[in-house]
Amino acid sequence: MEADQDMRKPMQKLRQRSLVLEVRDALEGMILRGEVPAGERLNEINLAEQLGVSRGPVREAARSLEREGLVKTVTNQGVYVRKLSLEDALELYDLRAGIAGYLCTRAAESATPEDKSDLRAFVDRMDAAVRDGDEERYFELNLAFHDRVATASGATRAKDLYTSLGKEVRLMRLRVLTGGASLALSNSEHDRIVRAIEIGDKEAAGKVGAQHHINGKLRLLETL
Repeated sequence: MEADQDMRKPMQKLRQRSLVLEVRDALEGMILRGEVPAGERLNEINLAEQLGVSRGPVREAARSLEREGLVKTVTNQGVYVRKLSLEDALELYDLRAGIAGYLCTRAAESATPEDKSDLRAFVDRMDAAVRDGDEERYFELNLAFHDRVATASGATRAKDLYTSLGKEVRLMRLRVLTGGASLALSNSEHDRIVRAIEIGDKEAAGKVGAQHHINGKLRLLETL
């Protein structure tokens, strides 16, 4: 009997950890989609009821998201979705530009034929979104495209940093890519990134990858 109990303990911990990860992913999605707005307090009771779990996994999930910079704890008040300032956003663009340049350089070195085919397909799908005037579709494809470049680089740590910083940028719910001309210009930059990766031009890939993010920062400033 004691042996059976000892065996059950690790399994219970494993199930609990799995549940926390599921809750964490669900809560992250809600935050990034703007369903829980920046600056809003996380209501553990409501979230637990909504997700069909106890308050414990919600609390643990919030701690994980705090380590990623998506929420913050205010002493004696609770946990709030982070609200980024313009200065925060501009710094994040600069940081992502530096990392993106590195990722694109690495992708030009190590991208497989499948990687290159996937990246070209993203550019084609974004072209279609531009023609259809579907900004929402373009926005989602744009995010997925950059994640795919990061994966193609094979640089795991840089990819994780880049992805984490991208989540913070999305907290502002800023859409600097609006209007057909802006979307077309953005995708022409994507096309240049992919062309450099396709031919293995490391220097060009790094330059256009970094500049694309700097251009995003400039587009943001133009909206102010």
